[in-house]
Amino acid sequence: MKLNFDLKKILVIEDQAIQRETIKHILYSLGARHIVEAGTGINGIVEMRRAQFDIVLCDYNLGDGKNGQQVLEEAKHFKLLPFNAIFIILTVEHSKNLVLSALDCKPDDYLVKPFNRLQLSTRIERCIVRKAYLAGIEHEIDSGNIYQAIQNCEKLLQQSNKKNHLHILKIRAELALTISDFKEAKRIYQEILQERDDLPWAKLGLIVIAFLDGHYEQAVESLKPFIEEYPMMLEAYDWLAKSYEALDNNEEALTALNRAIDLSPQTIRRQQRLALLADKAENIEIARKAYKAAVNLGKHSVHGSSSDFSGLAKIYLKSNLTGDAQNILKEMNKSFFNDPDSRLRSAILEIEIQKSKNNGLAKEPYEKAFKLYEQYGKQISRELRLEMAKISHLSGASEIADEILADLVKTNIDDKHFINDLDKMCSTFIGDSYAANLIARIEQELIDINNQGVNLFKEGRIKESLAVFENAIEKMPNNQALALNMLKIIIHDLKTSKPDPKKSMNAQSCINKAIQIGVPHDQIGSIQMELDNIQYLPH
Repeated sequence: MKLNFDLKKILVIEDQAIQRETIKHILYSLGARHIVEAGTGINGIVEMRRAQFDIVLCDYNLGDGKNGQQVLEEAKHFKLLPFNAIFIILTVEHSKNLVLSALDCKPDDYLVKPFNRLQLSTRIERCIVRKAYLAGIEHEIDSGNIYQAIQNCEKLLQQSNKKNHLHILKIRAELALTISDFKEAKRIYQEILQERDDLPWAKLGLIVIAFLDGHYEQAVESLKPFIEEYPMMLEAYDWLAKSYEALDNNEEALTALNRAIDLSPQTIRRQQRLALLADKAENIEIARKAYKAAVNLGKHSVHGSSSDFSGLAKIYLKSNLTGDAQNILKEMNKSFFNDPDSRLRSAILEIEIQKSKNNGLAKEPYEKAFKLYEQYGKQISRELRLEMAKISHLSGASEIADEILADLVKTNIDDKHFINDLDKMCSTFIGDSYAANLIARIEQELIDINNQGVNLFKEGRIKESLAVFENAIEKMPNNQALALNMLKIIIHDLKTSKPDPKKSMNAQSCINKAIQIGVPHDQIGSIQMELDNIQYLPH
């Protein structure tokens, strides 16, 4: 396919004026007419907010400020690129670390400078052809319609396009993992490996399934030789760390993450995971180093967080470096002065600093923390709300602590890892039986709500039944049982009433939400099938 560059809107992000002119000259020679340029990463983001581009060519090293990896992270985070746009990273080096860092953020391709007209046009055309072929799948994924994306995959797989067959199978397997259909994902990966036994991503896919099925030791034993064979595949180190962490072997998990960071040190999310894990394992030196790296990377990253500053400050407090903790607090307040989460985190950190000075629980930061919590409430992250519950209990405000903890359990009852963290905190600061009793009470409350809604449904009082579930889901948006029961009633209502496109759209939105909160395929797949059948029935 010969690409018509004249129809494409192109953004070139490059800090060197001579390089920008060179790239633009090549693009003009290819027929491009709509070219916008940016000399910094921030200006590149500004241009992507102003207009939608078909092609973005972005240098990795952009001088001071955001690098190419951070530009792509932000573009993806805020969905600044259309699903069919391509983003190509340009680098001036062949170094292993830089190439791995460039690939870690998953651009559509990367190209080493200097390059010629043919090399650039070939890369762009290859990416655009692939994106156009997969547009139907990518659009549905981007919209959260996973089952429709799967159907579109199946349609393409039925075509005799050998060139893209393996790539579509890869997407199909990943979508199966997204909906927790491990049986189908395993079948696909095994089918791929029968055709090509040298594909590392398919081998890793089978290992990931073992992990997701709870076979952590098997995952570890498979990942160790896998990493020896494919030492540049960074995802494998991440899964090895997760597997060791699931086995409560935090030191080995730290080692795995450190190996990945040695290969690609610019990925902030991995530095943040390392910091949290090291903090949990009480490895102060690794935690300090990782928090500092996260703070530095976060200055130009959309994933920068006040929790990185707070974590580093608390590490300083553990090392009796109160002055350093106060400096980090000041820096955090400057960087995140308008963020509710950060303002509460700052007040809590002030309490910790005062305690380290043997001043007890200082009244002023304590009052500030409670005022902020009262003001922002559920806008605050759940981890910070858990910390607020601890402070409330320690300060004698047990009623507030009880209220926070009850709401956290209701909202996150299906998240076993978070509930486990909550249980540990309660056992340490309140009492061994507190969390167990609270969880049992909330579970019974959920059973009562489900029974009430189901009984109303059985009595034919559909609207009242839906109202019960809708009200409950508003308070507990991530509860899987409530989501499933409400979906069953919505589907019944659709079957027994006149065709209603709005109701069908609402049902699909509820299914997409159920996938997001982790309802597995064996529970929701049949509901999606029923909805599809309703939509295709002749009326």
